Amino acid sequence: MAEPAAPTDPQPPNTISLRAPSKYLADPTKPAPTTLGDGAPFVAPPLAWLRRTWAVTHSTLRMWRSARNVRITYRPYKPEATLGDPATNDNLVEYEKRGGGGGNKVKRVEGVEKPDPKVAAAWTWRGKGLLAVASSRWEVLGWGERPLLRVGDMGDGVERWAVTWFAPTLFTQEGVDIYSDRREGLSKETVDGILKALKELKGAPKLVELVEKHMQEVEISLPWKEGKGS
Repeated sequence: MAEPAAPTDPQPPNTISLRAPSKYLADPTKPAPTTLGDGAPFVAPPLAWLRRTWAVTHSTLRMWRSARNVRITYRPYKPEATLGDPATNDNLVEYEKRGGGGGNKVKRVEGVEKPDPKVAAAWTWRGKGLLAVASSRWEVLGWGERPLLRVGDMGDGVERWAVTWFAPTLFTQEGVDIYSDRREGLSKETVDGILKALKELKGAPKLVELVEKHMQEVEISLPWKEGKGS
């Protein structure tokens, strides 16, 4: 008898659809419906797809109002034997101060994040070093790839996007970020589609209100300054 085929990673969606954060669901362990409204549940992105450097193009978080060129890099956490899960990530956040403040240095925040055992595409982050006392939870609400209307110096003709949600902590309020795999950010068509989907999230009226009141662009000023180890 032939062995069953190994599961394959899902193909990146080419339409924009989002799920509500698990805190807004009656049973967060069940597959969450999406804004497409076709009954299809949310499918988590493959780790290989997620693990790259993302530019934060839009955010509801006040902390990014005074920053520019915010980027987040996810990598596999190497000492897997310590945490026992290959889905554990190294998380590196880098950003520059707007207006050239902070001596024009690239600021860095490093952490390690363990996956939630019950909720797909959700992690608990904990800082490294002096930030080891800080922790937060975040989830992927949506992800995908869309063809670029203009191809040339804008990459490989595809733009990758993701939307992430962050639970409130002692230091920050609940928040939503929009990511692009392109340093220059997303096309207007993709941003408009993501914002529309965020405002159509059912069962999460507080999040919709947060997006409507506080979602703003995060400044991008190329070229990025490269930090230590980038």
